[in-house]
Parts: sequence; C-alpha cells; structure tokens
Amino acid sequence: MVAFGIAAIVLILLGAAVFLFLNLPDANAFNARVERLFVESDLKSGAEIKLLEILAQSGTSFSEVLTSYRSVIFVLLVFATALLIASLVFLVTIVALNRRISAIQRSGIQVATMLISREARAVYINDMEFALTEAALETLAVLAEARMDDEVLTGAQIEAVISGRSEADCDEAAGATRVKRLRDALGNQLVSELLVKTIARRGYVLAVGKDALKMI
Repeated sequence: MVAFGIAAIVLILLGAAVFLFLNLPDANAFNARVERLFVESDLKSGAEIKLLEILAQSGTSFSEVLTSYRSVIFVLLVFATALLIASLVFLVTIVALNRRISAIQRSGIQVATMLISREARAVYINDMEFALTEAALETLAVLAEARMDDEVLTGAQIEAVISGRSEADCDEAAGATRVKRLRDALGNQLVSELLVKTIARRGYVLAVGKDALKMI
C-alpha cells in the first residue's frame, strides 16, 4: 500500500510539474522580440537606441525572474511530494496501530505469570515490575483472590472486603474509585483496563488465568 501510494503521488506531481513547466513562457522570449526589433528597425537617433537598450535590460530582468520562479516552483513541488509521502506513511502507520489495538482488545492481554508481592509492594506481570501503593495492592489482592474462586466482585464488595464493613454499608462508587486508582497505578490505560476488566452490571474481574496467579 505504501509503495503504490508513493508511486501514485510521485507520478501525479511529476505530471503536474511537466505540464506546468511546459506551459510557462520562454524566459528568452522577451529578449528575442527585442533582438528582432533591433534587426528589423532602422534606428538612427540616440533616444531610440537608448530605448532599445532599456528594453533589452528589461528582457534580461524578466528572464532572471522567470528562472527564479522555476526554481521556486520546483522546490515547492519537492516539498509537496515529501509532505504527501509523509502523510501517507503516517496514515498507514495509524491504520496498522489501530488494527493492532483492535486485535489486543479482542484477544485480551496474554499474562503468563502474575506475582503479587506484599513485601515489595509491587506486582510482576510477565517479568515487568509495577510499583503499587498500599491501597492499590490491597485492591489487586482482593481481585486476585476473587479470581481464584471464579468470582466477579462489585465495587461495594471490594470496598467491604478491604474496609472490613458489611456490604450493605459500603458504597459502589468507593470500590469503583479503588479500581480506578489500581488502573492508574498500572500505568497504560489500555493495558490496565484489559487486565482489570469491567463486566457490565456484574462488577470487576482480573483477566488472568488461575495458574498464572501467585501471591507472596
């Protein structure tokens, strides 16, 4: 796709450049007319000769200006080509990244090992270490224990387990806030939301296999 796109851009701009340069006036056209006038006219007075010299100088200036215009047009065409090629590459890159993200969202994150260390106050996911606050670590531990029992916890249940109060006395928003802080502590929003999944009208669950979970 990138190769065909670059080829199309270059061909289109090359055709436009050829058409433009072919239709530009000849830089020496003015000088040729002045030269023809000088040859065909019977100039006798000094004023007529002086006028012809002025016309010749004007023709030279016109030729130089037109040459500079050709250079400017060439630079602008090269610049436009570079911008269009860069835009095409960025577009294809964005499409590829979107496809990759969609694939990740469909399949989820493959977690081979997830080690929760209370002593180090950290979680190790596939040998990557994430430092957690005490509150985030407690939330993750509760979700891990629920995952071992194949349970889905609501925000109120999470708050009840951590605070030690009854579920009826706990607010759903408090547990949701704990989950949000855990996701923030894990960093990347996409990774954290795929790792700590929200199940509609049921609650939260860790998207990790039981055999991959360990707590020390």
